[in-house]
Amino acid sequence: MILPTADEIRALHERHAPSPEALELVLTHCEIVCGIAEQLMAATALSFDAELVRAGALLHDIGVYRLYDRAGRLDHGSYIRHGVLGHEILREEGFPERLRRFCSCHTGVGLSRGDIRAQRLDLPEGDYLAETVEEQLVMYADKFHSKTTPPTFLSADSYAAYVARFGPAKVDAFELLRARFGEPDLAPAIARHGHHQV
Repeated sequence: MILPTADEIRALHERHAPSPEALELVLTHCEIVCGIAEQLMAATALSFDAELVRAGALLHDIGVYRLYDRAGRLDHGSYIRHGVLGHEILREEGFPERLRRFCSCHTGVGLSRGDIRAQRLDLPEGDYLAETVEEQLVMYADKFHSKTTPPTFLSADSYAAYVARFGPAKVDAFELLRARFGEPDLAPAIARHGHHQV
């Protein structure tokens, strides 16, 4: 599989972003997630396709752009759909399923068909679960930064407390990822971007 370069990925973001503000928010988040994933890769003995991780991290949230209206407002009520929208964008751009899955399979600690039914989520029924070690790493790295207003970094404990509202199985899934990949040192990214940590 031929993966897009960092410049090609930036061009994709620029093409799909509805405004400079949306581009700044989403691309910066994707770059932060990529940096966290790279740090975690370097600290573990696990084997990764590092270029796939980088491309997946840099593209995982591209679907957020389709949630902005003409006035530049983000549709928070439909945010659960950003992963499938990103999958759709990458399909339209001609990218293979292996790369598209980073979009559709990173939400929370994975969404199953049962989750969609139980929570009545506005998603096509299916399993959106990270399967490969690369998908799992990007999904996990994504948990440490949020595009809130203002954007924030989250500690592992903060995310575990947040995900607890979806039930103990989701906490267990997060703790398995934490045990597998470790915890990132967020201090350099916090200093670089100036986002506070919760």
